[in-house]
Amino acid sequence: MTLVNDSHPEEFILLGFADRPWLERPLFVLLLITYPMALLGNIAIILVSILDSRLRSPMYFFLTNLSFLDMCYTTSIVPLMLFCMGGSTKTISYATCVVQLYVYSTMGSSESLLLATMCFDRYVAICRPLHYTLIMNQRTRILLVSIVWLGGMAYSFSEVTVTFQLPLCGHNQLDHLVCEMPVLIKTACGEKEANELALFVVCIFYFAVPLCLILASYACIGRAILKMKSSEGRKKAFGTCSSHLIVVLLFYGPAFSMYLEPPSFISSDQPKYMALFYGVVTPTLNPFIYTLRNKDVKGALSSLVKRIFVSK
Repeated sequence: MTLVNDSHPEEFILLGFADRPWLERPLFVLLLITYPMALLGNIAIILVSILDSRLRSPMYFFLTNLSFLDMCYTTSIVPLMLFCMGGSTKTISYATCVVQLYVYSTMGSSESLLLATMCFDRYVAICRPLHYTLIMNQRTRILLVSIVWLGGMAYSFSEVTVTFQLPLCGHNQLDHLVCEMPVLIKTACGEKEANELALFVVCIFYFAVPLCLILASYACIGRAILKMKSSEGRKKAFGTCSSHLIVVLLFYGPAFSMYLEPPSFISSDQPKYMALFYGVVTPTLNPFIYTLRNKDVKGALSSLVKRIFVSK
């Protein structure tokens, strides 16, 4: 299956906020601040999870994968956003668009599956505490993460490849900040209803099904927390679950409004703001959500900082 046909241009023009140039400079400054924060926050989570012996549990193993996903997720789009907003050139080559969309889609779908996996981990820890170490052993953790990554790659390969088969009939202007499937489908000419339907069906499997499993798991978790006799145990269980639940809401809310709505019904500005939100805001907030609400992570970060300054 080939990715290039005669109707595809050599490059795309990303219109972004060309009709509102006054908005580009504040967004450029915002991205210039939040992008390093997202990288530093997620790198810190990865380092403390690897170096601190207190964070060797399955929960932090999955959290490390989430931080790595967020780093790749935001890096796949923010540098190009900065380049387009900060300069006069607002083009992206066809090959770069293909690579960006493959990486972006892989990370997004993998994160959806990973959030469901993290919820399963919390379900076992709270509802089956005596069997937790037996169920969530190293082999199980590696198997689950492998399924997450392979599932994300399968989604990206199938959907992105089909999307780039659509004829663009010479259209090379994308009313967006990045290359994204709904916008590319909307730009394509000819019959595209089948692609819209395929994207909708696959997104139900990758977004709606994991979310339903998460909500069902949290219903069981909530019932188990209410049955706990120790107030300290309830507080600790609620703390770890509430952090994950906030991240779930931040991720699935924008994703649903973007991918489970037919591209022909999406307004011109909606994809731009959604890309800024789940490509920049969410990866920046995730490390702070987990550190500010988790005593173990805060303690590990404090120890790491002290070790760095003492060694110097």
